[in-house]
Amino acid sequence: MSNSKQQAQELIDFIHGSPSTYHAVNNIRKELNEAGFEELDLRDEWKIEKGGKYFTTKNGSAIFAFQIGSGEIEEEGFQMICAHSDAPGFKIKPNPEIEVEENYIKLNTEVYGGPILNTWMDRPLSIAGRVSVKSNDPLYPEHLYVKIDRPLMVIPNLAIHLNREVNEGVELNKQKDMLPLLSMITEEMEKDNCLVKLIADELKIDAESIIDFDVNLFEVEKGSIFGLNDEFISSPRLDDLAMAHAGLKALLSVGASKKTQMLAIFDNEEVGSVTKQGAGSPVLRHILQRIVFKLGKDMEALHRAIYSSFMISADMAHAVHPNIGEKHDPTNRPFINKGPVIKIHANQKYTTDGDSGTVFETLCKNADVPYQKFVNRSDLVGGSTLGNVSTGQVDIRTVDIGNPMFGMHSVRETGGVEDNSYVRKVFTYFFGL
Repeated sequence: MSNSKQQAQELIDFIHGSPSTYHAVNNIRKELNEAGFEELDLRDEWKIEKGGKYFTTKNGSAIFAFQIGSGEIEEEGFQMICAHSDAPGFKIKPNPEIEVEENYIKLNTEVYGGPILNTWMDRPLSIAGRVSVKSNDPLYPEHLYVKIDRPLMVIPNLAIHLNREVNEGVELNKQKDMLPLLSMITEEMEKDNCLVKLIADELKIDAESIIDFDVNLFEVEKGSIFGLNDEFISSPRLDDLAMAHAGLKALLSVGASKKTQMLAIFDNEEVGSVTKQGAGSPVLRHILQRIVFKLGKDMEALHRAIYSSFMISADMAHAVHPNIGEKHDPTNRPFINKGPVIKIHANQKYTTDGDSGTVFETLCKNADVPYQKFVNRSDLVGGSTLGNVSTGQVDIRTVDIGNPMFGMHSVRETGGVEDNSYVRKVFTYFFGL
């Protein structure tokens, strides 16, 4: 197996084990622990030193790992890669069971972010997320993670015989059409709280101990490598676990340098980042401040460190679609497996400017990695990412980049095997400066 294919399989395995933000962060936590990073609790007093490796988490769904450089932090600053742990999909509502004509049970869901709804139809689905249970301290419940690794439900399509216009386009109602079928009703089953009882059985706990849950749907089928030459990756949640995984692998592959290296994985990018664990919150600023102060420095040193820093905001990017190429800019046309994409927007939905773009181009050239550029067609409104949100909290020089892909926000997205290796290589070079 080639190195690029092996790295792509590592990514697929990571994503398959990370069906919720909580699982993704917990899997990153495990790898950091194995690499000798020390976990710091946000509520405890921190003790850090030069050369030390540390990480902390927020809400169980965001994680910040850093390796303190040997140089003076106000002079060397932070080398940062930022990504996000969340993906568009469906959250299970409280009291979710809905009985259908005394025969079926379906679950009440709420759409999270902006998924492509029809891609979720007729797929074997299951549930994963965080379960909050009773503890001795009412202010701090215990949290458990649930991931049921078998098909539990499906969101069924309506047959073409009952909707002859289906191939002309169907508007799906989020409350009516997107509810997953869980079970037939039998005489033996208890219809009320059957989901909570299912979760309790999976976790081997008493259902009465479950107070609440943050649980989402996920596609059961694992990602795969495909193509005539095994050049493509098909997987859920490439946006943005591909960038989170690449940043993690880069951080773990380098030793300490003069600069302080940091990997910041935020949550809730898909819904605007304005949460306590999102890029629009002060959480990153507080962590940077805490690091600087715990190294014995003052506020002046913090400001100097921020202005000596550089951030790569790493989200995914749009590759030119093989069937609908006219949706892309006429002169900036990224393709899969041609290298990471520098994302540019005149109105600053992406933070890239001539200065930060030049930095990333130079990093790629020095790392012997090809790169591309993406700009929206001028008559289309594109998305944004966490880069421009985070700089509203911490004004660090930032570039927005991402690997090219098809089907962003589909239940299955398509990326490139070589691109995964390219971005890992340039991230590793960046952290090693």
